[in-house]
Amino acid sequence: MKDTSNHITVAILTLSDKGAKGEREDDSGPIIQGMLNDIKAEIKYYDILSDEKRLIKEKLIEYSSRVDLILTTGGTGLSPRDVTPEATLEILDRQVPGIAEAMRSEGLTITKRAMLSRAVAGIRGRSLIINLPGSPKAVKESLSIIIDVIPHAIEKIKGDSSECAR
Repeated sequence: MKDTSNHITVAILTLSDKGAKGEREDDSGPIIQGMLNDIKAEIKYYDILSDEKRLIKEKLIEYSSRVDLILTTGGTGLSPRDVTPEATLEILDRQVPGIAEAMRSEGLTITKRAMLSRAVAGIRGRSLIINLPGSPKAVKESLSIIIDVIPHAIEKIKGDSSECAR
């Protein structure tokens, strides 16, 4: 059962073949953890998996019954092993394309390589799932673009029926 208090429960999933084998330290996950302090987020799960679509899907499904927000890092690029968006799309109930569009759009003001991101975002059950890039710098830039809207999105996903107009 998910926590419905005023804080957000979170799972962080790093996708990296080398990270899963212990051959590379995950620098992006800790950056995500630090940035989530500003939105009353409680990290419930933090895992590192290899870039295997089946494993990613299983973990996203597991997390989606336990937390409000799932942030993935890695596997959103163009290499043959980058399958995070495909795994995510296969388990989503609904997409929230504006989140990934905002990250790419703002990212383009920093580097033209932002257009190569295939990140997606969406809802499964009552969980918001967002794919972030794998590099620490890109994670920080991307999350800073969307972090302010995450609490509102979670409230709406949880069923808040108050008006959104200001």
